[in-house]
Amino acid sequence: MRILFVPAGSQATIFSFVPLATAARNAGHEVFMSATEDLIPAVVNVGLAGYPVSTLPFNYFIGKDRDGNPIDIPREPEAQMRAIGGGFARMAAATLGALIDLAEDWRPDLVVGGPISYAAPLLAAHLGIPYAVQAYDINDMNSGSDPGAHEELQPELEKLGLERIPAPDLRIDVTPPSLRQENGPAAQLMRWVPGNRQCRLERWMYTRPERRRVCVTLGNRVGLAHDVDFVRRLAKDVASLDVEVVIPVPGNAEHELREALDGVRVGWIPLDLVVPTCDLIVHHGGGVTSMTAMNAGVPQLILPVVAYSTMSAERMSARGAANFLTPERATPENIIEMGQKMLADSSYRDASLELAGEIAQLPSVGEVVGALEELAAR
Repeated sequence: MRILFVPAGSQATIFSFVPLATAARNAGHEVFMSATEDLIPAVVNVGLAGYPVSTLPFNYFIGKDRDGNPIDIPREPEAQMRAIGGGFARMAAATLGALIDLAEDWRPDLVVGGPISYAAPLLAAHLGIPYAVQAYDINDMNSGSDPGAHEELQPELEKLGLERIPAPDLRIDVTPPSLRQENGPAAQLMRWVPGNRQCRLERWMYTRPERRRVCVTLGNRVGLAHDVDFVRRLAKDVASLDVEVVIPVPGNAEHELREALDGVRVGWIPLDLVVPTCDLIVHHGGGVTSMTAMNAGVPQLILPVVAYSTMSAERMSARGAANFLTPERATPENIIEMGQKMLADSSYRDASLELAGEIAQLPSVGEVVGALEELAAR
């Protein structure tokens, strides 16, 4: 069987697909993954074959219309999610041709996309093959982006003779049962497994220090939604809690942060290695970061910058495993106060460990490969 994975346009979405894509390949199937040109190294570095679909990065499509005119992203949550859906739809429209070209030489039997990988259902409809969607995190089955995508993709839908974006033939959800939304769509549950690229091990990465350790990370967003200066200020705020601070960041920000933060461990450190050694993680609300912390049973202090991240932060906070501060509340004083509270209250750790236990009980990635095989055989 040939399976084409179509992520949404960020390293996080690529990493989310790695366990299932690797398991499918290890089961003897041919696996390709598409990506924008700037993200092909991320695909290749996790051991998968990468097919480039655009020289433009995904943030270009979020910030510009089809004619290249700038677009302002609204702050109101519902409007913001519609706008984001429109941006990913423009990316789908721009990359669909390249995917069709690939299929002429290497026709897949099945397409697996993410909830905002709108090129995946369009390609599957064009080829007349099954389409599965895998959630990247706990929000993905109902994020509010589809209406904006549907509006933006009218030309492509009309060309395919479709009234709306096709629903998947199979939904794969990684949400722990206690966080699943009521009346959500039926789905094949799957245990979430970290899939990011790795590094040369050093002992401090996988052992707990004598002092409490706090991880501060903005994922791969340094230079995008946040700048290096913000990370530096945030790290200094957290360090005032009398803890060891570790900062996983992309290589482009490592040198500047290392010079500015003497004694702080900075660099590309795989979260799945270091987070289990931490007592708290302070982060931007990215889906992969949240899932990694949840999988490790580590409490989360979340500083969301977009509506999507706020939704998941609210759900984890209601479960008792996290707290969050909106941008207007994320002052140094509030970050320090909230961090102290979470480090002192064991209930956050208890709730986080319960979620980790739920994740561990979900069907394995290998079992879900079997579900893909059944889907393609229909």
